[in-house]
Amino acid sequence: MEQASFKEIVDDLFQELFPICRSITGNGIRESFKILRKYLPLELHEIPSGEQIFDWVVPEEWNINDAYIMDLNGNRLVDFQENNLHVISYSIPVKERISFDKLKPKLHSLPDQPDAIPYLTSYYARDWGFCLSEKQLDKFDPSAEYEIYIDSELKHGSLTIGECKLPGTTKGEILLSSYLCHPSMANNELSGPILIALLYRYLSKKTKRRFTYRFYIGPETIGALVYLKMRGKLLKERVLAGLVVTCCGDRGRFTFKRAKDEHAWINQIAAHVVNWSQIDCNILDFFPTGSDERQYSSPGFDLPVASLMRSMYSQFPEYHTSLDDLNFVDTTELLETMRVYVNLLESLEADDKYINCKPHGEPQLAKYGLYPTIGGQKTKKKFARNLRFLLCYSDGKTGLLEIAERAGVPIWDFAEPVALALENGLIEMVEGESNTSPMHVLKIKST
Repeated sequence: MEQASFKEIVDDLFQELFPICRSITGNGIRESFKILRKYLPLELHEIPSGEQIFDWVVPEEWNINDAYIMDLNGNRLVDFQENNLHVISYSIPVKERISFDKLKPKLHSLPDQPDAIPYLTSYYARDWGFCLSEKQLDKFDPSAEYEIYIDSELKHGSLTIGECKLPGTTKGEILLSSYLCHPSMANNELSGPILIALLYRYLSKKTKRRFTYRFYIGPETIGALVYLKMRGKLLKERVLAGLVVTCCGDRGRFTFKRAKDEHAWINQIAAHVVNWSQIDCNILDFFPTGSDERQYSSPGFDLPVASLMRSMYSQFPEYHTSLDDLNFVDTTELLETMRVYVNLLESLEADDKYINCKPHGEPQLAKYGLYPTIGGQKTKKKFARNLRFLLCYSDGKTGLLEIAERAGVPIWDFAEPVALALENGLIEMVEGESNTSPMHVLKIKST
């Protein structure tokens, strides 16, 4: 795909998905999946309400049509139709006249952010409430009564998750996971699934993939638990590295949250990639809060799953508020995040082990056309230097990442030396390793 096409996908998906009122179950998340499936061939699974999932139970399905707070003159002071964050997710149906004193405990605002509507949920306790800006709250008359209406439904239904795969030449898998359960929030909610759609399209164009890529999207927490119950044994056997894709579209500094095992391969690759991708990145040790990485990393599974973000969840003021809107995200920044993800995935693909087929002394590189015969050719000298590192450390035990670290260059600088050394019979893949196509580092210019 060319850059313009990626940009068009991002813009279209933000516009289509942002207005939808999503929750962990219901028609909103299904409608969102329908839109995503135009770009990502997800197979959907419906898990019935009441099903036991480890220590959890799939909740009833929730749908909402309308909600408002109206004064006795017929003016809607808080209106779900204007912003779907106005209603606490999973609010039960309500229709009554109520005094302000009784209403006030059900109203939630952010005094420190007077223009923001907070995002709140009540998934597992039957309750109701409204969220509004502090400026809206200030307009209420404490002596007045108000008409309260929430047209919602809780019923035995199902929870929806989606998955798809791109097969590779080995059984080893790379897991790319995101969530789709929040209403209108652009960075915290939509940037992750949108980036996963882009990565699917990018990887699907590769003529050869070393690894199988598994894509999962579902409601946060309960969805990941459902998926682990469904696929956990397989994931433990096959997943070599994984990433929870979230908060990818703002203008903030990059954040990499390591997998729980400090020696995990994904941690080593990511440290190398963020260093050589020329980005400002804060690297954090794993901690058991945050997003679905905490489910994948629970002791019963201990999958090597990390997370690469821009501004980390809960650490930007727009987080879980109406300020996380389409003005907060930037297509150019999301495509820059994609570039780093591609560098990371291509580096995973390239980190093979090779063995030197001519180990007795240094091969005469000029004989193979692999050494500059005229001095001063800097590009060829750089190539020859990298080739020498490759040959010297290709002992069948040292991976290409370690060789690149020893050479002090990015792993993608070895794409040409590896390809030509293989072509000329100077190295061969260690038995049992799968060859890969030449590495492609995605170049996305600013738009």
